Amino acid sequence: MLIMAITMTEQAAKHVSNFLAKRGKGVGLRLGVRTSGCSGMAYTLEFADEISADDLQFESHGVKVLIDAKSLAYLDGTELDYTREGLNEGFKFNNPNVKNACGCGESFNV
Repeated sequence: MLIMAITMTEQAAKHVSNFLAKRGKGVGLRLGVRTSGCSGMAYTLEFADEISADDLQFESHGVKVLIDAKSLAYLDGTELDYTREGLNEGFKFNNPNVKNACGCGESFNV
């Protein structure tokens, strides 16, 4: 199986780097999926303070992205972006594996 990667846009990497610097600790960003919502899967995203033995590591614009092997099956090829639209801002997952998503944007399936 060919493992593509998880990448971040420069804007997302800059946001994560700034947050980790303000926080004063952390090794990178941990991504994953969990069962949730009306379509089946939801994204998880948290700042990681350590790298575990099970983590797969990717680096994008100088920021480490950590993910477990189970989640990679759903997120392989995903680009994480950070966008601002009017008063709203946040991370956006550009995931090529998504077949459809629920109307509220909370969950997806592949």
